Amino acid sequence: MSQLSKARNVEFVLASQSPRRQAIFKSLGLNYRVQTFEVEEEFPAHLRSEDIPLYLAKLKAEPHLNALKENEILVTADTVVWINDHVLNKPINLIEAKAMLQEIGGSTHRVYTAVCLSTNSSQHSFAEMTEVVFHELTEEEIDFYLDNYSPSDKAGAYGIQEFIGYIGIKEVHGDFYNVVGFPVQRFWKELASIL
Repeated sequence: MSQLSKARNVEFVLASQSPRRQAIFKSLGLNYRVQTFEVEEEFPAHLRSEDIPLYLAKLKAEPHLNALKENEILVTADTVVWINDHVLNKPINLIEAKAMLQEIGGSTHRVYTAVCLSTNSSQHSFAEMTEVVFHELTEEEIDFYLDNYSPSDKAGAYGIQEFIGYIGIKEVHGDFYNVVGFPVQRFWKELASIL
């Protein structure tokens, strides 16, 4: 049986409120349902770069593990922006969002998305990195973005598929969808070890 056939015979539990991750799963044609629990997304201060989303993706899986059935695969994920040797998560307000975009403008950062695949008998995690190069951003461009879009649910306060991504991104090195919030190609490859 091919991987596609196997994947279509599994029930995926997508533990994410992200409309972008949900749209990706819908486009893949997989059988899935969305089920989320509130999890405090805190991590030990010593963690760096990809270790942060790896920790958080596993943390998000914990409330679901005891309820997984034989034919289910739980998918949890987390995305962070790593810049100037520190992390940018989701901004807590517009002031923080503006500061993040000012730091991102005219510089290069890395986007790390980690995915944790869990069954009732095993768990497999991985992280993908994409490098993003931004042009300088003017205050007017940043303010327009903050006034017309919602940065609060996005690591680094921006969506690659929105205004600031359209006009600001100079280069993307790696998986575009990783910056959207889910490394689809890597997921498909790693899924083979679970199926």
